[in-house]
Amino acid sequence: MIKKTVFLLFFTLAARYWEDSNFEPYTQQIPGTEVQFDLVPIPEGSFLMGSDESPFEDEKPTHAVKIDAFWMGTHEITWDIFELFLDKNYELALTEEPISELVDGLTRPSIPYLDMTFGMGKEAKPAVGMTQYGAIQFCHWLYLKTGIFYRLPTEAEWEYAAKAGSETQYFYGDDPELLGEYAWTAENSPESTQKVGQKKPNPWGLYDIYGNVMEWTSDQYDPNFYQNSPKENPANPAEKLYPRVIRGGSFKHNSEEISSTKRYVSDPKWKQIDPQIPKSQWWFPEAPFLGLRVVRPLIPPSPEEIQAYYTQAPISDY
Repeated sequence: MIKKTVFLLFFTLAARYWEDSNFEPYTQQIPGTEVQFDLVPIPEGSFLMGSDESPFEDEKPTHAVKIDAFWMGTHEITWDIFELFLDKNYELALTEEPISELVDGLTRPSIPYLDMTFGMGKEAKPAVGMTQYGAIQFCHWLYLKTGIFYRLPTEAEWEYAAKAGSETQYFYGDDPELLGEYAWTAENSPESTQKVGQKKPNPWGLYDIYGNVMEWTSDQYDPNFYQNSPKENPANPAEKLYPRVIRGGSFKHNSEEISSTKRYVSDPKWKQIDPQIPKSQWWFPEAPFLGLRVVRPLIPPSPEEIQAYYTQAPISDY
């Protein structure tokens, strides 16, 4: 019993040492390709979530939340990466080594019948129009390719990362006139997504955390969630198809419509022109403003929890 206790203590200390010594920015390469993306460490800490000053009741009350450490993508996932997951033939063409059976057997999105770039182009631009299920399955593909657990952020993690220690409307202050230095919005973007990383980052190295495209979180939207939110790592796992929480604003939003605390929601109207019955589990053919950014928890969940996250069954959308 003593030996087991000593071993567990040693294992815990060794794990903590590994976490402390390896919690640095890094670049994730997609094996067998030259495609890659960067991540930065977001330290554990506490912050005030929400805003009592907001005109929107669903951002109230302001409440203290503690968040565990994680890495977050410095940029929104671009078409350069997402299309490897979307199109098996494209992945085969770019990959220098055989695709494993697990990756080969992965369920992939239906190839869209529309131009899902909406004429905005792909090179270095954020991928858009995927459902939350599609975003999670992209993370599953990443896991099978890299062996690393990537997922969508909770809305608490997203807000914590966006604020980067600030308590103002934006991470840099309260002046919407300055947002153009950090974000592509309706004021400075010609009705289109833009190449990622052209604006200034926030203090934690996150680019386009506001504007360009809205970003999926993993949470169900509940306008009253903040009234009963857990104090540590709050999450509201999605059980219904609508509405789900989206963050950050897009190139279609004015500066006054964007903030670190603003909660947006998914909308079934984004599938109105989809002729499929039931409607696509993969695409919103009227959401050219919606994309994703991935996170990686510093302490990964168990294999069983990882499997459960990736194998959530899609909900039919009639």
